[in-house]
Amino acid sequence: MSTAPEPTDDELMSAYARGDAAAFERLYTRHQAGLYRFVRRLLGPSLAAQADEVFQDTWLKVVNARTQWAPQGATFRTWLFTLAHHRVIDIWRRSGREVSATTDDDTPWEPEGDAAWAQWPAATSPAPHSEELAFWRRAGERLLRCLDELPLAQRSAFLLHHDDELPLADVARALEVGFETAKTRLRYAMSKLRVCMGAYLAPLQQGEVR
Repeated sequence: MSTAPEPTDDELMSAYARGDAAAFERLYTRHQAGLYRFVRRLLGPSLAAQADEVFQDTWLKVVNARTQWAPQGATFRTWLFTLAHHRVIDIWRRSGREVSATTDDDTPWEPEGDAAWAQWPAATSPAPHSEELAFWRRAGERLLRCLDELPLAQRSAFLLHHDDELPLADVARALEVGFETAKTRLRYAMSKLRVCMGAYLAPLQQGEVR
């Protein structure tokens, strides 16, 4: 007996636009964990209390946009993260934080020598490799603290690419910037994370437990 293929996000959203409430429930189930994680980490500890508000507002925007929604090149997930990113920017501005639109004044840090930095993952691939994901995830809480020190634009690019596994092209769409701008933000973010984390991860490079 053949099994019907799982509907795509676009198909579910189209069904929801036609009044199928169950289609929305399936979309919500698919993306709630990833979206909440993205929102929570983007806001950081200082604005963590606003995470539920941003999360709920993002889904409310999906509900309100259902009748006008149509695929426009980006995936539903990318569009969903774009909505969340807009709300996070609103929260940052409301809290009095500066949200820089560019990173032109940033100077990317480059490691000296080859000891602890020889195998740090690059930020130039169109999609993150499994070894890159494993490397960053093993950094644990230390990485989260360093992420909180990044400018919002760079933190967004890093989380979308390395945590939510979006290709750089989709990162650019989600942040509504050009591909090269997204790539630059990601490169700056990774350079600053190298500085923040220092030699902390050097033992992990060799498979040691710290």
